[in-house]
Amino acid sequence: MKDPVQKTIGYRLTHTARLQKALSARLLAGLGLFPGQESVLKLLCEADGRTMGDLASALRVRPPTASKTIARLTTQGLVERRATDGDGRLVRVFLTEAGRDRGASIDHVWDQLEAEMVVGLDSKEKKRLRKLLRKVEKNLALRLGADGGLDDEAEPGDEDEDA
Repeated sequence: MKDPVQKTIGYRLTHTARLQKALSARLLAGLGLFPGQESVLKLLCEADGRTMGDLASALRVRPPTASKTIARLTTQGLVERRATDGDGRLVRVFLTEAGRDRGASIDHVWDQLEAEMVVGLDSKEKKRLRKLLRKVEKNLALRLGADGGLDDEAEPGDEDEDA
């Protein structure tokens, strides 16, 4: 008999998230990246020269966590740190040419991951799943007393006819 815990939504979400993270790691490894590093590169592609505090905030991690990620990306030659003129304490992070090239490849990995996750779902099922997950996220964020960075507005085309 199956464990009753396996029938809970919490279990299914946790298990699904682990599998998604594992597949993400496998796909990112093809670019020489670890999970989390791609988010930093994408943020810098959008706005190069961010401060460590800006990056930590945008990534929703503590500054030491962001600093470790930047250190690893620096070692890989994908980013570089530069002190701001006039204030040696303020450091900004910039992409190198190699980092810019790698960052441009990330969308393909994300698209591939998305496609593999939703194989067998039609467009209506995908819309419904996104909507349900937004509701669960909102419930959890409210319970934690945070907005969780949620966007309350539905994505274009995500409105359910039956909702």
